[in-house]
Amino acid sequence: MTTPVIRPKSPYFSSGPCAKRPGWTPQALENAVLGQSHRGKAGKARLADVIDRTRAILNVPADYRIGIVPASDTGAVEMALWSLLGARPVDMVAWESFGSEWVTDVVKELKIPGARTLKAAYGALPDLGQVNKDHDVVFTWNGTTSGVRVPNADWIADDRAGLTICDATSAAFAMDLPWAKLDVTTFSWQKVLGGEGAHGILILSPRAVERLESYTPAWPLPKIFRLTKGGKLIEGIFKGETINTPSLLCVEDYRDALVWAEQVGGLKGLIARSEANLAAITAWADKTAWVDFLADTAETRSCTSICLKIVDPWFTALAADAQAEVPKRLAAKLEKEKVAFDINGYRDAPPGLRIWGGATVETADIEALTPWLDWAYAEVKAELAVTA
Repeated sequence: MTTPVIRPKSPYFSSGPCAKRPGWTPQALENAVLGQSHRGKAGKARLADVIDRTRAILNVPADYRIGIVPASDTGAVEMALWSLLGARPVDMVAWESFGSEWVTDVVKELKIPGARTLKAAYGALPDLGQVNKDHDVVFTWNGTTSGVRVPNADWIADDRAGLTICDATSAAFAMDLPWAKLDVTTFSWQKVLGGEGAHGILILSPRAVERLESYTPAWPLPKIFRLTKGGKLIEGIFKGETINTPSLLCVEDYRDALVWAEQVGGLKGLIARSEANLAAITAWADKTAWVDFLADTAETRSCTSICLKIVDPWFTALAADAQAEVPKRLAAKLEKEKVAFDINGYRDAPPGLRIWGGATVETADIEALTPWLDWAYAEVKAELAVTA
């Protein structure tokens, strides 16, 4: 197959850390509050500013709290699980690796009485109709490692007694989150906005705050998980008074991404950019015989972590170890050509490709990538056919 001529201008398709916003340079950080305490006037103002911008772009209700917490999205989820669960039975909904990690935390570590696990294989969703409205529920909005998202929140009861805890790390800023259905929402800004790592965002509804102030877990909480003091919410956490020391350089980078998001049309503009990237992959996949989406149905296909499976009969006839080698070699070829970095599928997922389509990725780069995918697959297939 002829080597394509046009290359993506930006070859960064990693699902985390994700591509920086178009036009980013280190000069974007020149106004960072450095060499000063994050508890000083300037530092606190910067932290409060990014919280306010986050609220405005995501349309978070005024009575929901937004806090910057340690350890990326993982830290934010763990904080929620360890601080809030145990008051009621809990339904754990999982269909990919990160959701399964939260199952492990709740079932094997916290050992919540009455915990139920609703699981599905990669590519599918569990039966969400089984979720009990009297239970707490923990789920990912978008499966980063499977490319499967929930199509809506209709399955969450308006008159629920339990809390909904949503890991939205690869959904926030690319999908419209229905806040009335979500009591705890977490994400990291290194995903859709391409910010630097190590910091998480925790968003609490009034119902979640009421749980925190009325329920004390049976287990001790480390300092970085503590959201209350004397039975009351520590309000400062949600005004920029972080639990531990944040990187104000990373905060400045997040602020820069938020300003860019405002310039491209806010949430609607960000969603449109991500959906355009999914549409570009869809147009290519629809006419490409060797590949298909990992997601079982079109309505559950992610527009950020776009996961693909290889359906070529030649590939499906290979042994499992040989199948795993194909996308690995394909990704290595494209990395060598500096066409695409980090597009091999997640290690626990079925062998395939994962292409980030979040808002910082230009659709023109997705369109330039697809001929290279065909080229690399043909090259790998020919090589393995010779050695077989």
